[in-house]
Amino acid sequence: MYYPIKFKPLYKDNIWGGRNLEKLNKELPKGITGESWEIAAHPDGMGIISNGQFKDMTLEHLVNKYGRDIIGTKLPEKDLLKFPLLIKLIDANNDLSIQVHPNDIYANEYENGEYGKNEMWYVVDCKPGAKLVYDIKKGITKDDFRKAVLDDTIEDTLNFINVKPGDCFNIPAGLVHAIGTGLVICEVQQNSNTTYRVYDYKREDANGNRRQLHINKALDVIDFSHNYKSEKSPGLIIKNEQVTKKYIIANKYFSVEHIDVNGQYIENTLEERFHTYTILTGNGSIGSENVKMGQSLLIPAKLGLYKLSGQFTAIKAYVPNIEKDVIKPLLTAGYSLEKIKQKIIG
Repeated sequence: MYYPIKFKPLYKDNIWGGRNLEKLNKELPKGITGESWEIAAHPDGMGIISNGQFKDMTLEHLVNKYGRDIIGTKLPEKDLLKFPLLIKLIDANNDLSIQVHPNDIYANEYENGEYGKNEMWYVVDCKPGAKLVYDIKKGITKDDFRKAVLDDTIEDTLNFINVKPGDCFNIPAGLVHAIGTGLVICEVQQNSNTTYRVYDYKREDANGNRRQLHINKALDVIDFSHNYKSEKSPGLIIKNEQVTKKYIIANKYFSVEHIDVNGQYIENTLEERFHTYTILTGNGSIGSENVKMGQSLLIPAKLGLYKLSGQFTAIKAYVPNIEKDVIKPLLTAGYSLEKIKQKIIG
């Protein structure tokens, strides 16, 4: 009954978008596109299934009807009411706003029960010299930051870093951040669309209106402790002749792996948790479905065993049991617990 599920991409015409997602085989509408919501079940974008017996059903309806067969036996009850992840492809043809996201507690209280927004980025492509904002400079206090916002000198407070394809970043709630011009990103995040913009370069939309800023809420949620780990997440690799797995980020919200398939190998949901894949390069098959660059799939938990075949790379994301799904295989591969916690857990 169950099979790898594909969705119709949901394209967003963000003011900073462009046409760069065409490089990932996306058939874009006219105009600019900033985001393709690949796997989504949110009021601001609801995924519609494009293949198989569930074709034309929404992801929300699928989960409501089939429950734990889709999300898995080990996920919390709340994930039956709201699918936990949102997967996107992002084209930052121009700078995104300087922004921050709330945690679950703040969002639940001030955003009508919305989830907080922890996310991660994988850099699919970028122009030479591309940069992004990761945190504010060390030593900047809340009062310093507030003054910089009011004085229009906020860029002087920001920590800019250079990026290249393959770089990965963990973006926890409370971290000031922004994707810079020339970046194409695969983003895995909590299923939330709550963003507090602090600065938006005084841009105007087609009607001459500036986008709303959320300075007071942003100041409420920004973490000024600077206690984050290193900016880029180096990951840890497990490799054999058929597949190279790079474990990138693991936390209670999501675990993300970069998968490089060269042949075939078997995966297993154990019926415990769904898996998602976003294909970055190449082509092949996952279970009964052919896959190619730019496509995303949801593997229902009930599917159990499934095979990946071909030559392709992908981002795999799921809600983990960190001890079982991340720490155990890395320990078996010879990594120390200290190194795993330092490089992966965040």
